Amino acid sequence: MLTEEPALTPIAGGTDLLVHWPGNLEARKRDYLDLSRLRESQSGIVWEDDRVTLGPLTTYWDAITDDRFKKEFPILIVAARQVGAVQIQTRGTWAGNICNGSPVADGVPALMAVDAQVELRSAKGSETIPLDRFYTGYKQSRMQSDQLVTGITIPRRQFTTQFFEKVGSRKAQAITKVGVAVTHSDETGWRVVSNAMAAVIMRCGEIEALLSSDAKIRKPEDLLGAVDADMTPIDDLRSTAAYRRTVFARILFHALRERNVRVSTDAG
Repeated sequence: MLTEEPALTPIAGGTDLLVHWPGNLEARKRDYLDLSRLRESQSGIVWEDDRVTLGPLTTYWDAITDDRFKKEFPILIVAARQVGAVQIQTRGTWAGNICNGSPVADGVPALMAVDAQVELRSAKGSETIPLDRFYTGYKQSRMQSDQLVTGITIPRRQFTTQFFEKVGSRKAQAITKVGVAVTHSDETGWRVVSNAMAAVIMRCGEIEALLSSDAKIRKPEDLLGAVDADMTPIDDLRSTAAYRRTVFARILFHALRERNVRVSTDAG
């Protein structure tokens, strides 16, 4: 159907679309491809020895209620709990969070921090794209108009650190002002992902290199050079670029210190 009508917009949970529906005239003129009747076959979570795959219609709640995620990927549970209220968590999908492409998404940075890959398929064939190379610009991606997400694959590995932190206008049901997802494993090293900082959610290579180095990190300001090298924070109605830059360094620093990793308590 997408091959024949590439202007169709696939819709799964619809949680982002419908919240703006009353005033979004452009969205109301589109034609949609409803995926809900595929839910029974496409919403499962498949665990294998070396990876776990989320079906394209897997909801946040599906992960929240899976005890294996609580044990192996608590970062995903924390992020899922930040997505609206329970009503949104039981309807919204991980794949929809990816495809929507919002730089303030909560599910995407956590998935990126665990090296998730996006499986795409069309009538012509299939391909797999690492999530950290999926986005090409604001709400733009490498996904083509005739493709559907058919799975999100996450490698299973032993992590020494996992956390997702965000700052919003209130503690719950708030859009992210500044966010960061971090993991570390002996196998792959550090993953640091920013959200609500730039036009896209992105890996922060300079910060990862700093955390992998022998450099002393004694205060949030010690992170600012790497922050500036990785991204240019945005100004918008929620926060200024200066606020984002400062707060990002602070939440990352204090999250590391709370976990007693990479932050020196030596004042000398």
